[in-house]
Amino acid sequence: MQESMLSKIDKNKLPKHIAIIMDGNGRWAEEQGQDRLFGHYNGVKSVRDIVEGSAELGIEYLTLYAFSTENWDRPEDEVNGLMSLLVETIRKEVPTLNKNNIKLHVIGEISMLPQFAKDELAEAIRLTETNTGLNLIMALSYSSRVEIVCAVKKIAEDVKAGILDANTINHQVFNSYLFTHNFPDPELMIRTSGEYRISNFLLYQIAYTELYFTNTRWPEFRKEHLYTAIVDYQQRERRFGKTGHQLKETTTE
Repeated sequence: MQESMLSKIDKNKLPKHIAIIMDGNGRWAEEQGQDRLFGHYNGVKSVRDIVEGSAELGIEYLTLYAFSTENWDRPEDEVNGLMSLLVETIRKEVPTLNKNNIKLHVIGEISMLPQFAKDELAEAIRLTETNTGLNLIMALSYSSRVEIVCAVKKIAEDVKAGILDANTINHQVFNSYLFTHNFPDPELMIRTSGEYRISNFLLYQIAYTELYFTNTRWPEFRKEHLYTAIVDYQQRERRFGKTGHQLKETTTE
């Protein structure tokens, strides 16, 4: 199935940026009769496979929703286990990231992470900063609403300080204050595990993003599922508010 779906992908119409809500680790583990951390550990295998598959295809940006600000409210043992897993995974994966020319980025309220996690992240970012292939963006302790509020506060401060003229504020200016200011908006967003909601992820950035939902739990999500999502994306007509007729006129001129 993997090779069959791969052959259907048009390499000239790849989404430049894919964002994924990696959902279903806990439910998958419970279905296996295991604790939730078992699901998170198995979810790392999916991360490896999807990062590798994205790099192989030539995707430029991949954002993974790894930990939301709301996740801090989960049971303490699960949160502690997730933080330990994060550090352990980063430490192990840096050589592979460098081997595959992948550059690591992190967005979110990183100050909320424990110091040992912040140290490992900083080191991993430093060790991969010269890579020029896939940009792997980890959303950690991330909340889109917090991101937007922080941007508004910074803009207000700069206007008050005379650094920014309020009359010049537009989409480009606002975007420059977001956590994601260095990255293009995602063209495809994937959510696993059968949930049909965005869960406070990149709310401003997905204004024209194509959404793809699958019932597959994250620990079972593999390259063939990624390929299927991309094929589905390539069959859609991205109009950006225009009519299909207008788009055809533009492409034939």
